[in-house]
Amino acid sequence: MQPIAAHASEGVGIVPDTYNGYCVKCKQKRDFEGEVSVSKTGMRMAKGPCPVCGTTVNRILGKA
Repeated sequence: MQPIAAHASEGVGIVPDTYNGYCVKCKQKRDFEGEVSVSKTGMRMAKGPCPVCGTTVNRILGKA
């Protein structure tokens, strides 16, 4: 087995981190904890729940 640190260096969906995104339901920018994933079009995006209402908040980070 490889150590967890080796997987964390990949930077895709391993360790939750804090991001700032717009919650559509609250209509405000919120800091949320999320994981980085790659969309179908190849864009990296952070996805996580809004800390106030629980709706999924997305933040597009750029090309993978």
